[in-house]
Amino acid sequence: MSRAKGEVSNAGTGAPDPRAAPGATGGYEAVIGLEVHAQLLTRSKIFCGCSTAFGAPPNSHACPVCLGMPGVLPVLNRRAVEYAVKVALATHCTVALSSIFARKNYFYPDLPKGYQISQYELPLATNGYLDIPLDGGGKRVGLQRIHLEEDAGKLLHETPGPYSLVDFNRSGVPLIEIVSQPDLRTPEEAGAYLRELRSILVYLEVCDGNMEEGSLRCDANVSLRPRGQAAFGVRSEVKNMNSFRNVERALEYEIARQEKVLRQGGTIVQETRLWDAARGVSVSMRGKEEAHDYRYFPEPDLLPLVLEQAWVDQVRASLPELPAEKRARFVGEYGLPPYDAQVLTSSKALANYFEECVRLYPKPKVVSNWVMGDVLRELKGDERGIEAAPVTPEHLARMLRLMDSGTISGKLAKTVFEEMWRSGDDPEEIVKRQGLVQVSDEGAIGPAVEAVLQAHPGEVEAYRGGNDKLLGFFVGQVMKATQGKANPQLVNEILLRKLRGG
Repeated sequence: MSRAKGEVSNAGTGAPDPRAAPGATGGYEAVIGLEVHAQLLTRSKIFCGCSTAFGAPPNSHACPVCLGMPGVLPVLNRRAVEYAVKVALATHCTVALSSIFARKNYFYPDLPKGYQISQYELPLATNGYLDIPLDGGGKRVGLQRIHLEEDAGKLLHETPGPYSLVDFNRSGVPLIEIVSQPDLRTPEEAGAYLRELRSILVYLEVCDGNMEEGSLRCDANVSLRPRGQAAFGVRSEVKNMNSFRNVERALEYEIARQEKVLRQGGTIVQETRLWDAARGVSVSMRGKEEAHDYRYFPEPDLLPLVLEQAWVDQVRASLPELPAEKRARFVGEYGLPPYDAQVLTSSKALANYFEECVRLYPKPKVVSNWVMGDVLRELKGDERGIEAAPVTPEHLARMLRLMDSGTISGKLAKTVFEEMWRSGDDPEEIVKRQGLVQVSDEGAIGPAVEAVLQAHPGEVEAYRGGNDKLLGFFVGQVMKATQGKANPQLVNEILLRKLRGG
């Protein structure tokens, strides 16, 4: 976990929303601000030509610039700036045409220069916002700043003995730090904010969003205040959370911990705490630093970063359709419920899969039901992503057309889908190979209906006595007897006729 971080302001973006779900019980309200570090998907580091590839042998992607050797000079990566500007524009920030890099001084074994090149007084972008979807509506969360910086190395504690090893492969990897205003009030809101931010980063293709590998990292600043009070309380910073769920769990724990301290008459200490996921607790790490502790000053080896407005406008024009826009379009263009649209746009690849299916089989709600149900269910236990799913959009569309033509029933379609996922074969081939063609011949279905009615005389009498719900029972028995091959509509018609004495 990088120790690079921004400072969450004590000036909020307005009075707390009284309709917001409580972030603490009783008379306290939680105030949460998040600092998110996103590793940019450049091929080389921010100030040198070393590779950023993950998983290489320790210290194989390091050079004199990464290691801060005397006499070396940093050279800014243009692509990193472009990616940072994309994120700033996508989150409604004001992009500064002139910004300055600064040295952030602190001493730690994985920071070879003894300082980190970051931005402080004049960051790349400020004053943005993110609209997050929540149950029953949404919420706008302010963004204080987005700035560029370099990552630190990584300490390895895998060997026995009173020492740690240092891997500098990550040192100098380009990061953007996205600092929210303290507008979040509950762990659930924080989770929704993170998911929406991650989705934007992945849609932009500037970060892979992998929290487990550390390419997306989150620190949380948490404080409590009496409800109705404008001033913020003393905050703690919580670090070392490597999943959305762990962020929510850590916030739940920290809110409860601070509330207990306050109710017992204690005071909250401004500190940095580490989240221990195995034990489900946060533990004190060190006192919380303030900006003056880092002794910021302008980086003497880098000129101010000056952007041309025409170039910024060009980057803006290159932005893809973002998650919120795509959700709105799916509702308006395809007539989907908002919930369906939110699920289907949760990743760019999933949204593309859905749209390709609809292009081939233009019944959006039917496609949505299959993608959200069967496709996502199979993906949960499959290491392959949706891009490599064995059931392609073409396969799914062809199977749905077989249902429309009456070749297979909905029940048989489930069997066909499972076999397509297992084998990757065409649906027509599977239907032919396994003899799954739906039976729509009354002469073949009639005897099965008669046998079911004769086997259940009590249920027949009860139905004729007014228990209409038993029709579903009879249909199920006939479908079972025909191994799911009977046409359900025809089964219903024959049953009704025979039960009414026809």
